[in-house]
Amino acid sequence: MNIRRVQLTGGSSFVITLPKEWVKSLNIKKNDPLGINIQSDGTLLITPKITQERLQKIKEFDATDISKQSYLLRRLIGAYIAGYTTIKINTPSGVPATVRNVIRIFTQTTIGQEVIEETDQHIILKDLLDPTEMPFDRTIKRMHIIVKGMHQDGMQALKNKDKTLAEDIISRDNDLDRLNWLAARQYNIMLQNISLAEKMNITAEMASTYFLISRIIERIGDHTVRIAQNISNLVDKNNLDKKTIDHILTASNLSIDIFNKSIGAFFKKDIKASNETIESVTKLEKLCEEINTLALQQKGIIAISIGYIVESIRRIGEYAEDISENVINFLVAEEKQ
Repeated sequence: MNIRRVQLTGGSSFVITLPKEWVKSLNIKKNDPLGINIQSDGTLLITPKITQERLQKIKEFDATDISKQSYLLRRLIGAYIAGYTTIKINTPSGVPATVRNVIRIFTQTTIGQEVIEETDQHIILKDLLDPTEMPFDRTIKRMHIIVKGMHQDGMQALKNKDKTLAEDIISRDNDLDRLNWLAARQYNIMLQNISLAEKMNITAEMASTYFLISRIIERIGDHTVRIAQNISNLVDKNNLDKKTIDHILTASNLSIDIFNKSIGAFFKKDIKASNETIESVTKLEKLCEEINTLALQQKGIIAISIGYIVESIRRIGEYAEDISENVINFLVAEEKQ
């Protein structure tokens, strides 16, 4: 760490010198403007970037040696989440159909990615989404609505033995994935350009909390899919008793209620409500234990499917508890001494 002493000039101005190596590395000249951002912890961020323009980053892949489509797709998603604004896929010997197919899947499952140039040897993708047009709170609210709908429809499919509805729930998980990737991308872009946080009217700490919550919601979505998959197994069976179904519905309603309240407490910045949500998980766990006891009276695939459904219902409540814990941690840190 470089230690610099503050000097007083002109009787009212406080001055500090800049590290010579830093000035030279950025080619800063006399009278060049520098931006100064005051951070939430009292530190100062000095940057030559004062226009708040988005940093342009280019990532290139040579797809020649990538034999598996899934591997190329993962690399593209990795570049997307890392915040690259332009992705170039090179194939010197010609772009095969497999690569085109991966790129098509990638552009369909991410937000803002479009092909802007294509030749026999390469394809260039460009991010057309302005980060400020999709703020974190809007992403989280959208994810919450999707998961809530998936969960409620899952229970409707169980009551009505509707296999088509259960299968539709599974397909909606793709919407959650793309929103979670977007939140991760927005967070990484913001870390690379702190001035963007000011433009988005958000602190780095708040963005981190949004990112953590988006990951938790995505995992809750995975459990709603698991519930739907096992409901499909039960739909073909006609001997699931009403008592067991009623118990599952009761636990499910409590689970999604805990989730809804945890998100509500987050947006209301309500520590007390977050704490109450955490304490209600104990009741959910007891209900799930009762259903597991009922499941032991069933046979084969029915008992197994009920077990998986109940486990996912419990995990949804516990993930909602994680959201509330993150909310409390964030709000306590924000409190003024």
